Amino acid sequence: MVFDILTLFPGMFSGPFGESILGRAQREGLLTIRVWDIRDHTDDKHRTVDDAPYGGGAGMVMKPEPIVRAVEHVIQTGGPAERPRVILFAPQGARFNQHIARELAKESWLVLICGHYEGIDDRVRQLVADDVLSIGDFVLTGGEPAAIVLVDAVARLLPGVLGAPESAEEESFGPDGLLEYPQYTRPAEYRGLAVPEVLLSGNHGAIRRWRRKESLKLTLLYRPDLLREDSLTEEDRALLQEVRAELAGECEERPGDCGD
Repeated sequence: MVFDILTLFPGMFSGPFGESILGRAQREGLLTIRVWDIRDHTDDKHRTVDDAPYGGGAGMVMKPEPIVRAVEHVIQTGGPAERPRVILFAPQGARFNQHIARELAKESWLVLICGHYEGIDDRVRQLVADDVLSIGDFVLTGGEPAAIVLVDAVARLLPGVLGAPESAEEESFGPDGLLEYPQYTRPAEYRGLAVPEVLLSGNHGAIRRWRRKESLKLTLLYRPDLLREDSLTEEDRALLQEVRAELAGECEERPGDCGD
């Protein structure tokens, strides 16, 4: 897969993309990340990329011409497909999540447009963007952190990028949408906290059941919006019933921990 990133600050990407899994994946030819400076596509000696907004208001708005030219240049440069999927980052975009990451991982070429200042002239969206995405309900100084998040989330789903292919399945927000169960490693006891006995038992059936139950419990506690009852198996429903009964018992014993 090829990621082309359009930005005013190319230096922001050298660290995150040169280290760890993404760095190794690039060295092994599993993915390509190209970073382009939008200022290279201006047409004045000052390399102007912004201007005051029509209608008044605080701040400056990124001009459409340099961005559209940059996108067209990237497409002319070529990639693994006839045309890339172009993504613009903006607060009004769809919320980026694991489902969208899986869909984007099916593509072979993504172009990411990073905005700055008070935003981007909306004609950029109308002329070149296929998707508008947001990584959350908060405001960033620019689209660069969002691009780093998207590349990381999508790249790790590509074949060969993770050492163990099942790592992308057995984790939070996997195919079943649940949060991942707790993980432990050596030592078996640390500062008075012991690893759950079932994980030391060697009983793979019991371990699988414990992990599923813990996954359901964590999802119920912290992200109940992810629980889709209609997608749960009969075993899941039985485990969830156990979890709810245990939580109710804990509330009876320690009512102060359960709120009102």
